Amino acid sequence: MSGRAARAAAALLLAACTNTPALFGPPTQATCPAGSTLTYEGFGKPFMEQYCTRCHASALRGAQRHGAPSFHDFDTLFGIKAVYDHIDETSASGPASTNTSMPPDAPAPTLEERRQLGEWIACGMPSAPAP
Repeated sequence: MSGRAARAAAALLLAACTNTPALFGPPTQATCPAGSTLTYEGFGKPFMEQYCTRCHASALRGAQRHGAPSFHDFDTLFGIKAVYDHIDETSASGPASTNTSMPPDAPAPTLEERRQLGEWIACGMPSAPAP
């Protein structure tokens, strides 16, 4: 069993035992369509600023993070790429699943925004080329 599958199985077992909703869902299996135009600058950064960095930012400490784990910081592309699989399994949508455990409160992304997140991740989280 892969590390990702083991983590998902453990989260589901914990949820079943505690009646707490699972945080990590299954991988979305989103794909990167030919001609995708989603970039960090045009999609990833605005998405993270709108929905994620209120808890997942490197400048936040302790209670300011509202339970967000350390080193899950989405205010840089590097930070996003470090845990992209967690982002997919909590917030993205694709053909295999739609994961909605994050963010835990409003505002929350639309289904289309979650689909775009899955696509952007599947495309390797590209950044716009330098001019």
